[in-house]
Amino acid sequence: MAVDLSEARSVLAYDVGGSHISVARCTLSDFRIVGTARAPLPPDLSSDRFLDLLHGLGRDMGIHRSPAAGAAFAVPGPFDLVAGVSHMRHKLKSLYGVNLRAALAERFGWHPAQFCFVNDAVAFLLGEVQCGTACGARRAIGIVLGTGIGSAFTRDGQWVTEGEGVPPGGEIWDLSYESGTVEDLLSTRAIKGEYAARTGKDEEVVTIASGADSDPDARAVFQTFGFNLGKVFRDVLAPFRPDVVVLGGGISRSARLFLPFAQNQLNGFDFKLVTSSLLDKAPLVGAAAFWKNGSDTFAEAVTEDPERADSLRDGS
Repeated sequence: MAVDLSEARSVLAYDVGGSHISVARCTLSDFRIVGTARAPLPPDLSSDRFLDLLHGLGRDMGIHRSPAAGAAFAVPGPFDLVAGVSHMRHKLKSLYGVNLRAALAERFGWHPAQFCFVNDAVAFLLGEVQCGTACGARRAIGIVLGTGIGSAFTRDGQWVTEGEGVPPGGEIWDLSYESGTVEDLLSTRAIKGEYAARTGKDEEVVTIASGADSDPDARAVFQTFGFNLGKVFRDVLAPFRPDVVVLGGGISRSARLFLPFAQNQLNGFDFKLVTSSLLDKAPLVGAAAFWKNGSDTFAEAVTEDPERADSLRDGS
């Protein structure tokens, strides 16, 4: 049975990562996080166990005692966000083609329209725009630096995927750049590859970063990364005329090693290049904000228009 949205004052926000899932209960009035939980995400998890995990985390947030208005999921791609269907083959393979909106509705006992899905990079930026370092920015870009490079663009607080200065779909990872793509230069693979070429060692990025103060090869790798980051931002992001570019993701935690070199490439541009202030909370806050932005649609589907609710469930 669907909850009464007029009574619920919070929403569940999930961040589905590569190795774990985080969930928070966020208030709808000010997106304050009032509870969090986290669980590991085994790579061979079946779809049923995945749904059990999501529901169990929801129960940890007390939904059986105090109803939530719905749930929003920050997810990696490829993913059909409207239909709620994963197209990922590189991870969470058991979810491929599963209608998660319908399956979650059955598991939670909620209406299908109470669930929404948003790309994790978009959720990250929406969180920073709502409560973080991009708050108040008319034009903002979010960049998530990790295994790959995620990107999102907002104008007046709204996510945009087209318009002046916005690359196709708002994504930059696969854009042709120099002799390859943007992701070839700005990813975990790029840092590990250059370090291996210099030293012959296959190390994780966190290990390379932790030794940078005493390892000249590690310092040089991050300096090159910063140089390339600045070039890409100058050539690819600057046409959007952002007020601020916010960096998130695991690599951003080592920003002191590369950010000055990126900024050196941006002389003459007046946008701010900053790191996330919300860190792991950003996609949770952003997912909740995304849910609220569509809450009128969800509420109408749940309470007034069953046929429209069915179309949301089916992704049409």
